[in-house]
Amino acid sequence: MRKISLFIAMSLDGYIAKPNDDLSFLKMVEKEGEDYGYADFTSHIDTIVIGRKTYDYVVSEIGASHYDNGQRDIYVITRTDRPKVGRTTFYTGSLTALVDHLKSENGKNIYCDGGAEIINELLKHDLIDEFIISVIPVLLGNGTRLFKDGRPEQTLQFITAKTFDTGLSQLHYKRKK
Repeated sequence: MRKISLFIAMSLDGYIAKPNDDLSFLKMVEKEGEDYGYADFTSHIDTIVIGRKTYDYVVSEIGASHYDNGQRDIYVITRTDRPKVGRTTFYTGSLTALVDHLKSENGKNIYCDGGAEIINELLKHDLIDEFIISVIPVLLGNGTRLFKDGRPEQTLQFITAKTFDTGLSQLHYKRKK
């Protein structure tokens, strides 16, 4: 069965964005030639589930090809109907029904690339199987929290912790079944 994985960065105090969806703090740990395992991670996925705000930000900053490279199915979770573009589907239905359906299909793993609303909806239904969280050495004090209140307790199994000379620490956990 396919698993859904979270691969995301947050500040030490748990924020994935500053106010106004500002991700500039991520630049603190940019280093030429260092992708913190992203290429290896994405080699094991063929489907991306992403919130519309996160999708729009990445498309405006990097370009649509960051997601739609012709080898992956992309599901942008949105409230607004839009026509499919390439392998990108703008999905307005039930997130849990979509994930249940995707997990039942054959294929590589599924990557949840945010945002916080999508992540927390998946957590409420215990649907995230793997957590790869990069901690950026900054205390933002405000913004968009990765983990919101109002979800059930979940016990995780520790896999690895890696540190990098940029100060980034990467934590890898799996959901205990």
